[in-house]
Amino acid sequence: MIGSILGDIAGSIYEFRNIKTKEFPFLTPQKGYTDDSILTLATADWLLHGGDCATYYFRYATRYPCPLGGFGGRFREWLRQGQQTGQLRPYGSCGNGSAMRVGPVGWAFRTEEETLEAARISAACTHNHPEGIKGAKAVAHAIWHFRKSNFSEDYKECKDEKSKDYDDEARTCQGTVPQAIRAFLDGTDFEDCVRSAISLGGDSDTLACITGSIAEAFYGIPPALHAQAMHYLPTHFQQIVAEFEEKYGPKIR
Repeated sequence: MIGSILGDIAGSIYEFRNIKTKEFPFLTPQKGYTDDSILTLATADWLLHGGDCATYYFRYATRYPCPLGGFGGRFREWLRQGQQTGQLRPYGSCGNGSAMRVGPVGWAFRTEEETLEAARISAACTHNHPEGIKGAKAVAHAIWHFRKSNFSEDYKECKDEKSKDYDDEARTCQGTVPQAIRAFLDGTDFEDCVRSAISLGGDSDTLACITGSIAEAFYGIPPALHAQAMHYLPTHFQQIVAEFEEKYGPKIR
């Protein structure tokens, strides 16, 4: 799970100031966790303690309402409606938010079927558009697959995707997830995968968050990077990471 957070932090300042190169300082004091990490941690908390996943997303977003970069507009409206009505209803989104927060699901289950069902549940409470659910399933499946086995031809078609300039339409699952997987496939180690994702431009922190979640499952996380990521997080977030890794196992190399 820390791979998602590392990707998010590394890409955090480039979302609105894209950098089309892999040569940049990886972690700096100016960088920080965004809504991507907050909702990823909410997913981890849900998997650890059970209950309704929508409640976890609502609770985390209202407890930490002003992350670096802010929450997306439709998600903010979902929060507002929840605060006003007490009801948390999905809003048909195919945005990439369902894919960026699903990382912990790929670590928490033994079988492919359990993984895909949990990914569906995690997405559908907000992103119940078919593409929103598909994006979450694709990322969770990649993590599940790569933490259990070596490189597979199953993902070769993503490597054939051409890189593109991103606009607001690419903040969808169908516009983001294939590119994030491609960045993983193009990388040579965890950090190189994340740098590849950020260099694509567009929604840099989310691309890097998704790529980082997959790259962790395949390459593991260097201990020094793991320690650096933890320093960016408040105590409560550190506790969730530690509890999740104790139960489901970190992959540190």
